[in-house]
Amino acid sequence: MDMTTVLWLFAVAFGASALGGMLGMASGIFIVPILILAFGIDIHVAIAASIVSVIACSCGSASPFLKGRLTNVKLAIVLETATTLGALTGVLLIGIIPTPFLYALFSLILVLSAQQMMARRRQLIRNTPPDPASWATRLRLHASFPDRALGTDIPYQVDRVPLGMFLMYGAGVISALLGIGSGVLKIPAMDTALRLPIKVSSATSNFMIGVTAAASGGAYLVRGDIDMGIAGPVALGSVVGALAGARLLMRMPAEKLRILFSVVLIALAIQMMLSALDIQIWGS
Repeated sequence: MDMTTVLWLFAVAFGASALGGMLGMASGIFIVPILILAFGIDIHVAIAASIVSVIACSCGSASPFLKGRLTNVKLAIVLETATTLGALTGVLLIGIIPTPFLYALFSLILVLSAQQMMARRRQLIRNTPPDPASWATRLRLHASFPDRALGTDIPYQVDRVPLGMFLMYGAGVISALLGIGSGVLKIPAMDTALRLPIKVSSATSNFMIGVTAAASGGAYLVRGDIDMGIAGPVALGSVVGALAGARLLMRMPAEKLRILFSVVLIALAIQMMLSALDIQIWGS
C-alpha cells in the first residue's frame, strides 16, 4: 500500500472519529461506507477495520471524558447489560426478519429520535429532590457534570431506568441485525427516556461503544478479517480524531451539539430509507 493511500486512510479516520467522538457515536457508521465506496475495500475487511477504529475512538476519548466528569460510569455499566442481551438476541434473529423492513423501521426510529431531541432543547434543570424509591436513586446513578460555558457544576437526575434499559435492549437488537453501531440509538434513548444532558449522553455512549466493539473485534481477529495495513492507519487516525472530538464536545454549547446530532440523525434516516427502497445513489 502506497503512502498516499495510508495518509488518506488516516485523514478519513480522523474526520469520522472526530465527529463520532464528539457525538458519542461509533465512527464505523461513517468509516465503513467510505472505505467501501472510495477505497474499494471488501465489506468484511472494512467492517473489521471500523471495529478497530471504534475501539481506538472510545479508548482515545475515554480519558478526557472521565477527567472532565462527563461519563456516568455506573449508568454505563447498568445499560451495557441490556445492550449486550439485545445484541445476542439480534444475532439469533439474523435471517428471520427481512432486511428492507429493518432499514425502514430504523429510519423511522431515527426521525422520531431527532424530533424528540429537538423538542427537549428548552428543557429546564429540575431542582426537585429525586424519588427515593426509583432505580436510579437505589443504584446511585444521579450525578453532576461541569459546564464550561456556565462555569459551574450542573447536577442531573437519571429518570426511568427500566424504560432506558428496554430501549437499550432494542438498540442492541437493531445494531446486531443491521451491523451498525448502537451509539446512534443509545444517545436518543438516554436523552429521551433517562433525560440526561446531551453532553453526558454523548460521553457515556462513547464509553459504552468501546466495550461492545471490543467483544466483536476478537471474533474478527480470529476470522482473519483484520488487515493491519488498513486497520493500522485507520486506528491511528481514530485515536487522534477521538481526542479532538472529545475536546470539541467539552467546549461546544449543548444546544449546538443537540442540533448537530439531530442533523446527523436525519441524514442517516434518509440513507436507511434509501437502502430499504433499494435505491443506490452512489452506485453499487
